[in-house]
Amino acid sequence: MIKTADRLTTIEEYYFSRKLREVRGLMAKGRPIINMGIGSPDLSPSDAVLQTMQSAMNDQGAHQYQSYQGLPALRSAIAAFYQDKFGVLADPEHEILPLMGSKEGIMHISMAFLNPGDEVLIPNPGYPTYQAVTKLIGAVPRSYDLIEENNWFPDLEKLASEDLSSVKLMWVSYPHMPTGAMASFEKLRDLVTFAKKHSILLVNDNPYSFVLGNHPTSILEIEGAKEVALELNSLSKTFNMAGWRVGMVLGKKEHVEAVLKVKSNMDSGMFYGIQKGAIAALQSGKAWFEELDAVYRSRRKRMFQLVTLLQCTYDPDAVGMFVWAKLPEGSKSSEEFIDQILHTRDIFIAPGTIFGSNGEGYIRFSLCVTAEKIEEAIARFKDQE
Repeated sequence: MIKTADRLTTIEEYYFSRKLREVRGLMAKGRPIINMGIGSPDLSPSDAVLQTMQSAMNDQGAHQYQSYQGLPALRSAIAAFYQDKFGVLADPEHEILPLMGSKEGIMHISMAFLNPGDEVLIPNPGYPTYQAVTKLIGAVPRSYDLIEENNWFPDLEKLASEDLSSVKLMWVSYPHMPTGAMASFEKLRDLVTFAKKHSILLVNDNPYSFVLGNHPTSILEIEGAKEVALELNSLSKTFNMAGWRVGMVLGKKEHVEAVLKVKSNMDSGMFYGIQKGAIAALQSGKAWFEELDAVYRSRRKRMFQLVTLLQCTYDPDAVGMFVWAKLPEGSKSSEEFIDQILHTRDIFIAPGTIFGSNGEGYIRFSLCVTAEKIEEAIARFKDQE
């Protein structure tokens, strides 16, 4: 009998992979499920992006292997985007590396900087992949608490009082996933100061700045941040290109080169046409962002109505493509709550617990659902009152 690697015993199947099988099974039986659990954009990229990609198919060399570092024009477009949107200067030759989605960057960064036994600070609640990847490579996840009373920001003073001698890397995500909380420049500065003091590589996972966010921020805006910080970003949410798998990592030359060493041994370059489409996306004008926000704002207004019907509370100022809602006092657990809604109203909502123990008592609604479907969900509750 052939056995799997021991590392697989340290992780579980991704919650959405498992739960969506159940949802698909219900749909196969004819149940009219409305899926509000997944943050997969249902909108399309712009016409200009699609046309650029289509015409790129005829370019000479379009179907050959591409550079591990991506097209120089793509790196330049990322640099121009970061300077325009964040005021961040990044050398496209040495400080920017395109990725096949920012999710792969989590693995690449971890492999580049972590040895077995190194500790990694992971937000609770936070993106589950941080912990899964940490375990897969033999490092030790060490969660730090985020709570609503502290606006989902770590208590750095408390962390500093602990033994951090084995901590090599710290994951943060602002705007925060799943809560949508923002971090002020002062808070970002505090994170950079903390990382410098304790010699920790700080990685900000930043894919949500341009969805319902009036003041996009980057950790790299903080003076001296490149010495200790990397930033991941993605075109998935901002430009409706989730399936295209286009992301990026920015930071100090030596840090980016370390990531490239890993990446160059794991793929053979991003498809040329996708890179050309990504360049066009990054050059989108103000109207694109305004139109995208108008759609999400309309959906969020309706989603707030649904959340209120469930007697949950929410932060109206949170950003991103989700609504993070607190369950009413005396409710069942988050998973029991969403399971009851799934089986009685045919609506799937994500339980907060999939993002960590501090997600208990919360649920998350995705705005990647049409306004009509949200209205239908509202009607299902009103009809059964």
